[in-house]
Amino acid sequence: MTGVTKAWAMLLALSAASTALAASGVTGAALALPVLALSGLKAHVILTDYLRLSTAPGWKRGFDLGLTLLILAFAGLALAA
Repeated sequence: MTGVTKAWAMLLALSAASTALAASGVTGAALALPVLALSGLKAHVILTDYLRLSTAPGWKRGFDLGLTLLILAFAGLALAA
């Protein structure tokens, strides 16, 4: 199995987990926080495997930092709502 195929399988699993959470009937921050975490993982997989940022570690760290800060900001908003 190639790296891109593994990434695709991981994206399918993460999407299925997001869908299961949404269908579970959970609402509010209890839904928002895990969905934000799953979306961050999906973005990381896309950036690392599909956009091949794994070959540019400096850029990858920068994108990971920006992504983490964005998700933390959204999590703060979800908790404040």
